[in-house]
Amino acid sequence: MASIAVYSVKGGVGKTTLAVNLAWCSATISRRRTLLWDLDAASGSGFLLGIDPKKKRSADSVFAEGADPLKLVQQTAFANLDLLPADESIRTLGRQLDRLGKKKRLAKLVAGLAKHYDRIIFDCPPVLNEVSAQVMRAADVVIVPLPPSPLSARALDAVVEEVRGSGKGHPPILPVLSMLDMRRTLHRDAREANPKWPAIPLASAVEQCAVERKPVGAFAPRSPAARAVAQLWTAIERKLAAR
Repeated sequence: MASIAVYSVKGGVGKTTLAVNLAWCSATISRRRTLLWDLDAASGSGFLLGIDPKKKRSADSVFAEGADPLKLVQQTAFANLDLLPADESIRTLGRQLDRLGKKKRLAKLVAGLAKHYDRIIFDCPPVLNEVSAQVMRAADVVIVPLPPSPLSARALDAVVEEVRGSGKGHPPILPVLSMLDMRRTLHRDAREANPKWPAIPLASAVEQCAVERKPVGAFAPRSPAARAVAQLWTAIERKLAAR
């Protein structure tokens, strides 16, 4: 089993859309038993997969002593793909983890899920707190979506610092240029400066994920965006194989 964190300290970079599409690639292209774990209080992952939150369920209860995360897992409409959803209650999770004083609580839960899943993908909150720190300790690779802008370099630096702060043997980081529009000079410059980074184009198909409430590969499999995400997933699998 391997875990992949999709993480950014900046909102509006396409993080959740990328996490959902990578989870779909894992389940559909690689045919791996995949869990998408939504740690973002916005609950965007569930929405994009056509799953509405259940009001009586508390996403942060999974971190309590003796809790069984499998009881909170929901099946999606896609084979091999399950969702561990978030809800509003997860906003206080950082404080709860601080009170628990257990720095590897998330890693322990991930280890328990290893018998059920081949890949766990985290849709991380766009913050620096105890939740993000625990994700870094549990992840095998960290994917960082970065729209081409001067602020992106600062965002990447913040993620690098956070990951390195997780301790020795920290996970590798894979920056990804997201929302890339090669018609724009700034975007072309960013691509030329980072030719080896995977890139996801700015495309209407990606925006339609929120309308269709499906991953782009499920309704536009031949689109450039779907191919780009599939290529990124292949790069992730290669990085995991090289561990």
